[in-house]
Amino acid sequence: MRRSSFLSLPPLRCRRAEKNAEVRPGDAAPGAGVPPPALRAGESCESKCGQSWSSCSCQPTCASLGSCCSDYKEFCVEFAPQSGSILGGTDFLVLHATFNQTSFIECKFNDDIRTVGYVDESGRAHCISPLLYQTGWVSVKISSNYDVTFNRVGSWLAVHTGKLDSKLKAVLVNATKWQYYGTPQVGGHLQMTWDSTLVRAQRVNVELWGYRETGKPYSEQWRGEWTYLYSLAKDIANNGSFAFVPQPSPEFWSWELGALRVSSSVYPNGLKDVQAAWTEDHALAWHLQQEFRDDSQAWALAKCLAWDRLENDLPDFLGEIIDCPCTLAQARADTGRFHTDYGCDMDKGSVCTYHPGSIHCVRAIQASPTYGAGQQCCYDSSGAQVLTADSIGGSTPDRAHDWGSPPYVRPPRVPGQSHWVYDVLSFYYCCLWSDNCHYYFKHRPSSDCRRYQPPTSAAVFGDPHFITFDGVRYSFNGKGEYNLLEAPAKRLTIQGRNEPVLNGNATKLSSVVMKEALSDVIEVRLVAADDNLQVLQNQKPLAFNEQSWMDLNGVFVFSPTAANVTVMFPSGAGVEVRLRDGALAATVLLPEEFRNATRGLLGNANGVAGDDLLPARGRSPPADGSNAEEVFNFGASWAVSNTSALFTYDSKYLLDTFNNSPRHDPDFIPAFSIPENPDDPLHDIASDVCSGDDAQFCRYDILVGRSPELGKATKVSFRSHVTLVEDLKRVVSCGWLAPPANGKKEGTTYLQGATVRLLCNDGFALRGSAERTCQADGTWSGGDTVCDVSRPSSNTAVIAGSVVGAILAIALITTGLVFLAKKRNRSKSSARLSVNL
Repeated sequence: MRRSSFLSLPPLRCRRAEKNAEVRPGDAAPGAGVPPPALRAGESCESKCGQSWSSCSCQPTCASLGSCCSDYKEFCVEFAPQSGSILGGTDFLVLHATFNQTSFIECKFNDDIRTVGYVDESGRAHCISPLLYQTGWVSVKISSNYDVTFNRVGSWLAVHTGKLDSKLKAVLVNATKWQYYGTPQVGGHLQMTWDSTLVRAQRVNVELWGYRETGKPYSEQWRGEWTYLYSLAKDIANNGSFAFVPQPSPEFWSWELGALRVSSSVYPNGLKDVQAAWTEDHALAWHLQQEFRDDSQAWALAKCLAWDRLENDLPDFLGEIIDCPCTLAQARADTGRFHTDYGCDMDKGSVCTYHPGSIHCVRAIQASPTYGAGQQCCYDSSGAQVLTADSIGGSTPDRAHDWGSPPYVRPPRVPGQSHWVYDVLSFYYCCLWSDNCHYYFKHRPSSDCRRYQPPTSAAVFGDPHFITFDGVRYSFNGKGEYNLLEAPAKRLTIQGRNEPVLNGNATKLSSVVMKEALSDVIEVRLVAADDNLQVLQNQKPLAFNEQSWMDLNGVFVFSPTAANVTVMFPSGAGVEVRLRDGALAATVLLPEEFRNATRGLLGNANGVAGDDLLPARGRSPPADGSNAEEVFNFGASWAVSNTSALFTYDSKYLLDTFNNSPRHDPDFIPAFSIPENPDDPLHDIASDVCSGDDAQFCRYDILVGRSPELGKATKVSFRSHVTLVEDLKRVVSCGWLAPPANGKKEGTTYLQGATVRLLCNDGFALRGSAERTCQADGTWSGGDTVCDVSRPSSNTAVIAGSVVGAILAIALITTGLVFLAKKRNRSKSSARLSVNL
């Protein structure tokens, strides 16, 4: 499918140059398509990136190996910046390649979306990123000869609007006001700001764009579309700020989701794919019709009821989404399957707009397989999961995963926008703009955690020490490249490289490389004198200076700092790599589906410690963990083969030491025991630093590895793993407990040991259990609780009867006395009348 074919206009100066230039088909700037004289026939990188020849290479490793063809950077291009908003508008520079001032630049994204670029005064080419419906790396091909040949190739990273740094987008000042505008007591001016350098123009337009999805859901006709609606301002100064008083626009009332775009005023209104600064997508409360402003509650309720009817006709997606972790500790520890929700992050202040009462939320990383649905799990300050049955701020599943899901492009997998249409706008209708959340939670109930199975974990750290999935601890100081984990049934492979430490007779983990099924190969390794981590995607270095999260092919990578990388696969397997004092510490987390399906240095994840140290070949018995030499032979058996190695060899050292040598170095024999020499200057340091369960590992790193710092880092790694295992322990949940009809409950924690008190409203009597406790078998103690209408007791009835009887007696006596008094008065009146007559 060919999407947007609108071409953005380059700056006017460049258009004049194109008009006056005489360009013939095939013409290009020097070096753009004409191999330099030093190249042999067929050995140019033009349209050949990733290939190599006997004399030169166009592969990513060629730069560090010094083997690139002389035109490598001319055709295998890089960009600055390398990323921008999924909504497009980023002006990025084509690095290293050379162009003529008269070159006509056209940029093709994913082979089906084209934008027009330009050449600046310095002869450097620029492209403009287009409006995309996907996140992650997209291919970019560049033509400089009127699209005769697109012979330069690179990649561009499209980023979810919510994950994009605020410096790279226009910002809604007081975003809450924007999204509540028109509700009671919310009005006045609205303001937005942006970095004026994001739009290279002195005068700008401010436009409103709307998003909607059309066609029958889950059919081939289901489509998402961004559309220009109207301009809020034209030809205003680009001073980085704009304020206005919104007015309803009858022609566009039906658009309820959109974003604002700031672009140069030289372009016609609504021209796609021009340099621009976009706001985040948001609910267009400020733009809605007058009826919304007159009675937002009634307007929103009508919308809520319409959504309720729609949901009744859509497929049920709840059965295929993953259950939430039971506790906040589990949610933060299960990094292979859950990741912090940027909208409710306790590390950034817990601004939980849509989940009041929660302090932290996570999202399931992978969308559900059939419906592309998502799961969101939220927790309160006690660490307990918040459920929608108890609170408006509870965990909510999503018909469309907020982050989208491969292959993206079409609903419900469009990142951000599909989620807005089916999950967020409805929350506004039913909960935020009216008080009718029960409709929303009927279709978006929290899943509790009764089906949640925490992952199992294994670790390697220090000189290097291993803790298998089943808890076996040992050290293996082989020099070479080894299989940390093989899971053939899941097609997951994780390999590690051990290199000798300085001044010691031991090794350390220096690189971890991994792949699942047809995913990209991801390698995390030490660089820059062992004080930094480098991430490679298919042998090409990734830079995380612009974005901390990257959607790659079959894998996600998160790197918030240069010493911290998490890799997440579709199976739910996660690998955390940390830099600790010049060595790698790696943790592998595997979901229950990997049980009894792994082998390698991290053992068989089956709950049985006795089979973890099985050699790779033959029928040898497991190694005895207490015999260091036997463990060494076990480790050596797991050396990778020449055909299975996934590592990148982009230096002479790596080629000579690992690629062109035995994968396990038979000549390197480490120390198998810890020397105990009181005269060793490190002896007392080791005694002071090392204690507890980690003492042997710690002492080895100090006394054999000759590094007190590494010994301390080993203690940190060991204790972090112990904490992780503790956090991931299975927790029993009894599930949500409803309050009795005509009553209430105290307590919203439903895990083992928790007690919930049940009470009745005034005028009702409690029958059954007043307290119920969650038991180890996952059931609640006691029986059902019922609140009956209160009935008077026998004593009360006697008293009431006596009172009623006394009142009746008094009434009878009073009536009799009144009657007699009236009778006497009548008799006297009659006597007087007789006398007068």
